[in-house]
Amino acid sequence: MSSQPKRYTSDAIDVTFDTQRCIHAAECVRGLPAVFDTSQRPWIQPANAGADAIVAVVERCPSGALHYERK
Repeated sequence: MSSQPKRYTSDAIDVTFDTQRCIHAAECVRGLPAVFDTSQRPWIQPANAGADAIVAVVERCPSGALHYERK
């Protein structure tokens, strides 16, 4: 498995995900399923919600596996 975090982009925000840090608490999936959907590929689709909503969910990630960068 790659140790490099994966980056998912939209016009307003980039979301990075570090698989090695994730503890699978599913805060992201429950908090914003339109963006964080493990049944889809890619499983993170930041274009499906506003940047503020994504930031709110990413900041609740208990492991720190998710990060964001506004554009």
